Amino acid sequence: MSASSSPLTLPALSRRTVWQLAAGVAGSAALAGCGFKLRGSQAFAFSRIAIMPHPGGGVAQELRRSFGPSVLVLAAEEPLASAPLVLELANEQREKTVVGVNASGQVLEYQLRMRVQLRLRTAKGKVIIEGVEISQQRDISFSESAVLAKEAEEILLYRDMQTNIVRQILRRLSKLQAVQLD
Repeated sequence: MSASSSPLTLPALSRRTVWQLAAGVAGSAALAGCGFKLRGSQAFAFSRIAIMPHPGGGVAQELRRSFGPSVLVLAAEEPLASAPLVLELANEQREKTVVGVNASGQVLEYQLRMRVQLRLRTAKGKVIIEGVEISQQRDISFSESAVLAKEAEEILLYRDMQTNIVRQILRRLSKLQAVQLD
C-alpha cells in the first residue's frame, strides 16, 4: 500500500502555522502561570447607594449606569436614609488649555482635563472618603484643516476620561469593607 493511498493522511502544516500555534500555546501558558486573570464583576460591601446630585453631570450619570444588578442606585424621589451610602460628586469640570503654538501664534496642541471631587458618607453622616479629587488629562494636536475631525476627537477623549474616572470610583468603592460602613 502506497503512502498516497492511505486514508489517514493529514494536511501538511506550514512552518509558519506550527510556529503560530506554538507561540499561542506558550503565551497562554505564560499568562496562566503568572496568575493573570480577566477582571470580573466587582463585589461591593453594600447593596444600595445614593448618588448626589441628581441627575448630575456626565460622571454621575455614567456611574449610575455602571453599578449593574449588584447595587441598587436610589432614584431622586427616594429618601437618602434608605441607602447605607451617599456618594456626592461635586465640581465636575472640563478644561481645555493651549500647550503648544507655532511661530505665528497658531495653536498646535491642547491639553484636555477632566476633574471631579467626590465625598462618600454613610446615611448617618459618618464620612468615609472626604474631598478626594480624581482627574484625567489628555493631549490633542490641533489642525485648522481638520477642525471637525478634531472636535469629534475631543468629544471622544472627554468620554474616555469620564469612563476612566467612573472606573476609578468603582474600584475605590469595591475596596470598602463592611466594617467601614457601620
